[in-house]
Amino acid sequence: MPEEVNGSLLRRHIGRKLLALREAAGLNKVDVAQELEMGRSTLTRMEAGDNSVRFVKRDVEAILKLYGASARDTQLLLAWTAGTRSREKSWWHDYTEPEIPDWFGLYVALEDGADTIRHYEPELLSGLLQTREYAEQVTSVPTGYLESQEIQRRVSVRMERQSLLTRPRAPHLHVILNEAVLRRPVGGSEVMAAQLRHLLTQMQQSNVGVQVVPFSAGLHATSSGFTLLDFPTNEFGEVIEPSLAYVETLTGALYINKPEGVHVYELTWQDLMKRALDESASRELITDVMKGFSGG
Repeated sequence: MPEEVNGSLLRRHIGRKLLALREAAGLNKVDVAQELEMGRSTLTRMEAGDNSVRFVKRDVEAILKLYGASARDTQLLLAWTAGTRSREKSWWHDYTEPEIPDWFGLYVALEDGADTIRHYEPELLSGLLQTREYAEQVTSVPTGYLESQEIQRRVSVRMERQSLLTRPRAPHLHVILNEAVLRRPVGGSEVMAAQLRHLLTQMQQSNVGVQVVPFSAGLHATSSGFTLLDFPTNEFGEVIEPSLAYVETLTGALYINKPEGVHVYELTWQDLMKRALDESASRELITDVMKGFSGG
């Protein structure tokens, strides 16, 4: 069984987020320490994600208020820091989304800090590339699992997440799709035509690449979806975090960061790349399928 990411990874992401917010507010450590009557060394350890730091809720709230953090950043950081105080070994594993909303998951923190997001999907479009109508259909299955209000809340969160691709210094998104994703009707022909049209528009962005593994490629390395996250380097050219693999399940998620586990997914990605159409041929296939849904 793959190992899950430990709490140290979450702490490092919290630290980087706090550092970014402080710098965006134009504050130095001395200013913050004096204003909040906090030791400068404590602030340094917080930003370093040191395991010895206890992220006390009132302290985190005071820091975020001083930094002028947005409501979304405040909600994220309060959720992540609460996770470091959990007695459970892995607070993000075996969760159900009604209990912990999408934006509280560790994956959002990881995705937010990634330099490159590589995603293989055999069944559905990546959430970062979905239209609202397509997302509503996907989130409504299985029937009766979620109430309509919860469906709309989740869809809104998914739409908000897509701003990741258009922000300054946005990550590169590289998606490989099984051809079945294009041809499976989700919500009917009108929804699918609009979805594929949107996909083609997204592919025009310099930081978005989409390739399709055609049916003619035959057997390939996996039948399940996964994501590989690659992280940027620091000022010394050192990778701030090794790549990791993320795999969703019906009731939770796995975070795989042991080198031997990530290596398997790297090999799988390379196998998919060999079998996938290049971006130009993929665009042509997507266009043909779109025309079929739109009646020509």
